[in-house]
Amino acid sequence: MKSKPMLTLEDAARMAAAAEAEARNNQWDVVIAICDDGGHLLLLHRLDGVAPISSAIAPAKARAAALGKRETKLYEDMINQGRTAFLSAPLDGMLEGGVPVIVDGHVVGAIGVSGVKSSEDARVARAGLAAL
Repeated sequence: MKSKPMLTLEDAARMAAAAEAEARNNQWDVVIAICDDGGHLLLLHRLDGVAPISSAIAPAKARAAALGKRETKLYEDMINQGRTAFLSAPLDGMLEGGVPVIVDGHVVGAIGVSGVKSSEDARVARAGLAAL
């Protein structure tokens, strides 16, 4: 039987703290969601002032990145380039801002961010990822 690494709550908290620091440095109000490899939420971190809808979008981005094993920007790009069939895929959150967490070649979870422009969401997510 194979074994693989997994995210812990401590890992998620460290990622959320780093993502929050990036968001605060830029005065961005965001929601940071971190999930496991099955797309199940481990941590939801909502900064003051963020729009309530972001509390639904950030976990959806994280889930899409974890289950798809890729950054959600790839889905958004495909849709924008005319592959509208992806709009019927069984995933929400196919907007930039979801980044998978890959350890030793295994996707062990993902971080999703929502609240500002998608490219800025992705920047915050990558800052969180860098904390690992």
